[in-house]
Amino acid sequence: MTLKVAVVGLGGIGTRHAGIYDADDRCEIVAVCDAIAEKADAAAKRYGCKAFTSVNEMIQLQQIDIASVCTAGLENGGDHYEPTMALLSAGIPVLGEKPISNRISEAREMVAFAKEKNLRYGINLNHRFTPAAVRAKEWVDGGRLGELNIVNMTMWINNPNESSPYFHMRALHPHSIDVMQYFCGDVKRVQGFFKRGKGRKIWSNVQVNMQFENGVIGHLTGSYDAGGSYGLERLEVVGSEARFVILEACEQLEFYPRRSQQVERFSYLGGMMSFGETFESRITRWVGQNIEGADPADIDGSGEDALKSQLIIEAAIESWENGTVVDVEGN
Repeated sequence: MTLKVAVVGLGGIGTRHAGIYDADDRCEIVAVCDAIAEKADAAAKRYGCKAFTSVNEMIQLQQIDIASVCTAGLENGGDHYEPTMALLSAGIPVLGEKPISNRISEAREMVAFAKEKNLRYGINLNHRFTPAAVRAKEWVDGGRLGELNIVNMTMWINNPNESSPYFHMRALHPHSIDVMQYFCGDVKRVQGFFKRGKGRKIWSNVQVNMQFENGVIGHLTGSYDAGGSYGLERLEVVGSEARFVILEACEQLEFYPRRSQQVERFSYLGGMMSFGETFESRITRWVGQNIEGADPADIDGSGEDALKSQLIIEAAIESWENGTVVDVEGN
């Protein structure tokens, strides 16, 4: 079976999606779409497909099995709603980029509409698709950590861009929060603290305390004012019997038993060398689930998963602005 694929939005991320589809023997790129005609035309020439500047025109003129929506917009997610709804309306499963939307009403509508249409709707929450994360999830599900107690997540990069006040939190941390919930379940309550970096107009640093539905307590540290060549990401999950640490999303996985010195260390599981390769593992899974005919409710990294992350982000912002601990809406 060969899936006919469309890619909407041909910036750096959309080009990455298209390249992965193009290299997959199970896929054929049949259409690309970008509001900038030059981008669409260049991509169409590269992949030997049709170019469009209108999603609605593309849907009318081209048969499509699945689509990626890689548009940008405000806080990197502001332009996702219209193309996603148009594609879903046409019965086309969609893989969107994160954040799903920082307008919660739009995020809810996209998730609800995909459910109403019984269509697969995924988001590129690629941190959960690394071999290291999959191995660690097997440990958690198999009870190797015992009862989970604590999760700590650090993600920081050097991003000098100035945008809306909460650009850093809304654009970067859908990844952080999704992978925390991947291991520990839904978040119940949050308390957020923000700080502007030197010379910054946006809230470029954040710390968020979390209480999960199952009693796990967690902490997120994030920044657009950090960086360097290494140490950009660290995830630690602590249980009653052991803990694990994932470094740089996929590069190192460490297992520490509580009552033993027999530490287990794994480097570059599955041959994945860096975060950039997670796009391929995520999109490959998306393609596979569509070929297998997976139930929309079983999509890994679903639109609903992404919505949950956005609700936590907005609760953290509300907590900071009001100086309170906030219950996560919908949880």
